[in-house]
Amino acid sequence: MDSSILIVLSVLTVTIFLLVSELVRIDVAAIICMLALAWMGVLAPHEALSGFSSNAVIAMMAVMVMGQGISRTGLMDRFSRAVVGLAGTRRRGIVAMLSVPVGLVSGLIQNIGSVALFLPGVLDIARREKIAASSLIMPIGFAAILGGTLTMVGSGPLILTNDLLSGANLAPYGLFSVTPVGLALLALGIGYFALVGRLVLPDAPPAGQRRSDQEQLIDALRLPHDIRYYTIPAGSPLQGKTPDQAGVWGEFRLNIIGLSSGETVEYAPWRETTFQSGHVLALIGDEDNITRFGSTYGLRRETRAAGLGGLEDPELSGFAEVVIPPRSVLAGESIRSYGLRHRHAVEPVMVFSKGQELRGDFSEHVILPGDTFVVFGPWEHIDSLKNSKDFVVMTPVAVKKYNRAKASIASVCFVLAIGLTFAGAPISIAFLTGAIAMVLTRVLSIQDAYDAIEWKVVFLLAGLIPLGLAMEKTGTAAFLAGKAMVVLKDAHPVFMVLTVAVLSTVFSLFMSNVGAIVVLVPLVIQMAAISGLDPRPLALMAAVCAANSFVLPTHQVNAMLMSAGEYRNVDYLKAGSGLTVLFVVVVVTLFYTFYL
Repeated sequence: MDSSILIVLSVLTVTIFLLVSELVRIDVAAIICMLALAWMGVLAPHEALSGFSSNAVIAMMAVMVMGQGISRTGLMDRFSRAVVGLAGTRRRGIVAMLSVPVGLVSGLIQNIGSVALFLPGVLDIARREKIAASSLIMPIGFAAILGGTLTMVGSGPLILTNDLLSGANLAPYGLFSVTPVGLALLALGIGYFALVGRLVLPDAPPAGQRRSDQEQLIDALRLPHDIRYYTIPAGSPLQGKTPDQAGVWGEFRLNIIGLSSGETVEYAPWRETTFQSGHVLALIGDEDNITRFGSTYGLRRETRAAGLGGLEDPELSGFAEVVIPPRSVLAGESIRSYGLRHRHAVEPVMVFSKGQELRGDFSEHVILPGDTFVVFGPWEHIDSLKNSKDFVVMTPVAVKKYNRAKASIASVCFVLAIGLTFAGAPISIAFLTGAIAMVLTRVLSIQDAYDAIEWKVVFLLAGLIPLGLAMEKTGTAAFLAGKAMVVLKDAHPVFMVLTVAVLSTVFSLFMSNVGAIVVLVPLVIQMAAISGLDPRPLALMAAVCAANSFVLPTHQVNAMLMSAGEYRNVDYLKAGSGLTVLFVVVVVTLFYTFYL
């Protein structure tokens, strides 16, 4: 064995160990791999650093920037509401509803572009429905990878395969030659997560992850945060009453945080508001008291209410602690006399005064300097309190403002990038053009663009790409394939098909899938000639199996989603292992039965 091959195999082994064991962060492991190849003389310095200028890394950075630009305009806010409206609030339905369009779009554009288009909406849905983002993001990413097998232009390996076949004087495949296999694989991925998703996907933040300020505040003060919606039907005795007359705060100890009447929404309706038929109330409080209130007034329970959905979004609304300073005009006043709800549209939920905790109806409580109120409302309303000398807002408030005026411009920039890829431009140049177009049109600033890039992901890919180059340059990939051929020379054809599938899968985990196909297709053609099999379907199958990259976050889609889902390597190993095996079984069965 050549010494350079031995060195590459040793570096590969150590890298796999570091990635799986997580002794160091994955980006650090990738940098160690890159430096080892340089110091050991396997790669020249410019080759070891070539990952930083690779198409995959540049494309990923550009996609992150464009995704941030689209998110800033609120486009994904509308998308997520539409998906939830169609799929309901069940995680299984949301995953299926998102996986289908992501997979289909990936059959026409590069899968990383498909993920960039849908990721902001996925995150928004997870936030709105209070579903762990980690249980949604990975299935969507896997669907994008699987969708790349739907057409011969869905992924780099499939595009390249036709060129390699033509170069070997073999007939290329048509655009939809691989579609039956791609549809079966996409259905496999969706069905896999529908059946075993709860068992293999992380459903909670990683241990030790810091909880949000809202979660800490809710738990520390035992605040009611589950919102219930009720509609006032015609003939309800609540019609014509005010909150005071209905005993909302006194008798039922509830808080009305929002009231919807058609397209009009009133936050924290004040005490002189008159209830009318058709009004929808958003209530928080003890569940038994809410049920008793609804029963007393014959109200109709709703699962959600138009216009009031923002109350459940922690990026749009929440609780805040507000202290009354000594010079505040509220000192000596009561909530009733000052009109807190009427002036600021925030709902006071409780107050701490002289060591006492007051809940329910404290409208007549005389406010003293140092009193601390806990209020609920839209962040924009709470943020307005910070601009008044009468309040000191203690809770961090981050108002999320959408630049909706730029929505159409952001869409044009993204479509421009996709269109350039269809026109034949390299994906890195096309997407980088779209990203800089967003900066030039002021969808986001250049600093926002830099902040949008996940540098951990950049270094992960840039560090591992040289490993694939080393495997190709030193002949390590050819060496491994040749050893497999010695064993399978006289074996049954099905074992030859299985070996090609496994080799393509393994190579694609540690080198770019395009690089894997460049190495494998010539070898597969030789292996087919020795065994007497048709080389075309074997080459096509190798290209399909280059998408079988689920057990490690080395595929560019998985790498991009790792930070968004806060995944660890073990999460991919757990969720991807079963799918990897099923992928190989399905592909080998279909190709052996219908293509050979």
